[in-house]
Amino acid sequence: MAAETETKLNIWDAFWDLRIKECPCDVHFCDWLEKNKITNSSIFHFGTGGHHIVGIRTAENGSNNCVLGINASPQEYDTFVQLAIEKPQVEKTYKVFFGDIYQLEPRLLPMFDVVTLFHLCEFRDARNDAYKALTDRQVADLLTDHTRPGGYILFYTKSFAFDTAEKVIATWEKEKPVEKVGMYETLLVYRKKK
Repeated sequence: MAAETETKLNIWDAFWDLRIKECPCDVHFCDWLEKNKITNSSIFHFGTGGHHIVGIRTAENGSNNCVLGINASPQEYDTFVQLAIEKPQVEKTYKVFFGDIYQLEPRLLPMFDVVTLFHLCEFRDARNDAYKALTDRQVADLLTDHTRPGGYILFYTKSFAFDTAEKVIATWEKEKPVEKVGMYETLLVYRKKK
């Protein structure tokens, strides 16, 4: 009997700090939350970056929002651990777990008021196929199902993979109970129908 090839998790083996000019999505998202007076809400954030600006800003701006982020970069996750140690007041409402978003398990997810899918279609490749991970569309569907009616789902239009994500979004919006709200800076905003 031949030995089975060991399959490893597809990770993001890089570090992304706060690069406003190259990738302003997290700052635009924080601005959007504040402009729309989104408070006391639960947020799922796809791709925290090593800067963790969404978690820090929502913890410090008095909004009483809480954020659950997912990160597939060991280096960026390490910065969350340091943040949690150094700023427990931020860590109280900001949690990050390390993992492949394409491995989300529905039974482990609560309902959210706001979901960011800024990095849809950026990371999935044949390595994910090796362990039968979800597709980008399945991730979008799963997180839509875990968005409360009236809640928001946001996409980043300047993503390097937005041309691919846009095709996923086009079929998703026809098949899921969502409606386009419009644009805010670089973000495409949808709302789940009530």
